Amino acid sequence: MPKMKSHTGMGKRVKQTGSGKWISEQAGKRHLLEGKTSRRTRRLTGTVEVAKTEIKRIKKLLGR
Repeated sequence: MPKMKSHTGMGKRVKQTGSGKWISEQAGKRHLLEGKTSRRTRRLTGTVEVAKTEIKRIKKLLGR
């Protein structure tokens, strides 16, 4: 049986902190920025904790 390959794209998008939380960049700041207010785009900056419902899927993709 061949080895499981981890999903390299997911590995670049999420990171696990020392305490075990999963963090990623805030969504919604890639395109169509002219229609969004400056206040909204500023608040989309930075990292956020991944939703608990997504953690099972992320672990499966990373082979953990």
